Amino acid sequence: MSPTPSAPTGAPVPASEANESIRRFVRARRGVAWSAQDMAEYAVLLEIWTLAVRSEVVEAA
Repeated sequence: MSPTPSAPTGAPVPASEANESIRRFVRARRGVAWSAQDMAEYAVLLEIWTLAVRSEVVEAA
C-alpha cells in the first residue's frame, strides 16, 4: 500500500495528513539507502504536501 494520501475529490488533502504520510514514509526507510523509486515517491509526497499547505494558506487569507 502506498503512503500517498488520496484526494478522490480532487481537493488537496489536509497538510497534517500529507505531513504524516511523509513521516511514515521516511520512518519506514530509516537506515536504508533510498532507491530511485523511493526518491520519486518522496518527491510526489512533497508535492502533495506543498499543494496542501498552499491551499490552507489561501483559505486563511
